[in-house]
Amino acid sequence: MSIKIDKKISKYRVEKPEDKKAAAVAKEEPRKEANVVWMHEKLERPEMLIGSTYKIKTPVSDHAMYVTINDIILNEGTPHEQRRPFEMFINTKNLDHFQWIVALTRIISAVFRKGGDVTFLVDEMKAVFDPRGGYWQAGGKFMPSIIAELGYVVEKHLQMIGLLKKPEMDEDRKKLIEEKKAEYEAKTKQVDAFSKSHFPDGAQLCSKCSTAAVIMMDGCMTCLNCGDSKCG
Repeated sequence: MSIKIDKKISKYRVEKPEDKKAAAVAKEEPRKEANVVWMHEKLERPEMLIGSTYKIKTPVSDHAMYVTINDIILNEGTPHEQRRPFEMFINTKNLDHFQWIVALTRIISAVFRKGGDVTFLVDEMKAVFDPRGGYWQAGGKFMPSIIAELGYVVEKHLQMIGLLKKPEMDEDRKKLIEEKKAEYEAKTKQVDAFSKSHFPDGAQLCSKCSTAAVIMMDGCMTCLNCGDSKCG
């Protein structure tokens, strides 16, 4: 059968039999990516979703933030059942954050509904820094911004539903940390009259009440006896 070519030929390529075979194999094999589900664009929101709510209380705001992430169950009742994030909401009484909260939740929800690998959101949000400076959490962990803490919340949720693995240290590293911890505690342990105090071992002397009760608390050196703090 002859084919008439009306346009000028700029380039050509000879199709080989192995090219046809490779294309056929690629078409038959499904996309294989761990923990990645490609949702169809026509997937509609079910009437009921499973959700988890996380509370965030920062020292830079008087009001707490409540982050709710709702999940959809795909292939329910089958061996391929999987829980995927579908939408995200943030509720707070602080109206100063209203605009960016609405924008952020809509964008994140759109990414969740699109499907695919949504774990990249965690690193992107955790890398956001507040130009005014970050803050310390109650457990002594530094947060560079409120957005970064929201990123940690999303990371925690994705770990809970199995899309992300929790980072674990090997046994040798755990053993080394325990040895260094015991060595530090032994080195800083009080051996004088203050050693029988009910305050934590290694507490420093307070210049105000002269009691060995000063420890690092919420990023500030604070006395557990009189309450004196370097941060005022």
